[in-house]
Amino acid sequence: MTEPNSASAHGLVQWHSTTIIGVRRGGQTVIAGDGQVSMGNTVMKPNARKVRRLGADGRVVAGFAGATADAFTLFERLEKKLEAHGGQLLRAAVELAKDWRTDKYLRNLEALMIVADADAMLVLTGNGDVLEPEMQGETVIAAIGSGGNYALAAARALVDYEDDPEKIARRAMAVASDLCVFTNDRLTVERV
Repeated sequence: MTEPNSASAHGLVQWHSTTIIGVRRGGQTVIAGDGQVSMGNTVMKPNARKVRRLGADGRVVAGFAGATADAFTLFERLEKKLEAHGGQLLRAAVELAKDWRTDKYLRNLEALMIVADADAMLVLTGNGDVLEPEMQGETVIAAIGSGGNYALAAARALVDYEDDPEKIARRAMAVASDLCVFTNDRLTVERV
């Protein structure tokens, strides 16, 4: 993500701050994200929806961290890839990543995404990476954004004491919102 006082290609200060976490456990996956949109040191909106369902049937859930307009572009592109590849998330994600790396317009987009369906959870990066998070015992956890490391650490600590992936995600997000000034406690949570 961009450092707080760095300039974008247009010379404006941009903040790419949020927290998104994905937790897969016991055949269920939850993606949760906070609602805060910040510009500089100002909270511009406290209740943005950064987690949403994609595809005609809503079987894919995605959460983004990064520039909002860029994320909406990526959501739209991923939906088109899902349609083109019969709802196969891994194939659609790989095709999106190829475009993200090679397309002159897409290469300039600044966002990260966690995407999941019933079979997989992936992290998509602006470098064109499609990463499958490592399992910790029976649990897969991925977190991105400014509070991502706080949420990731909290979730890893919770997996030995909690079985419900939604409870893990919500508690991890609470820890992140307590520690990261660019993350709030107004969550959007989607379960696959």
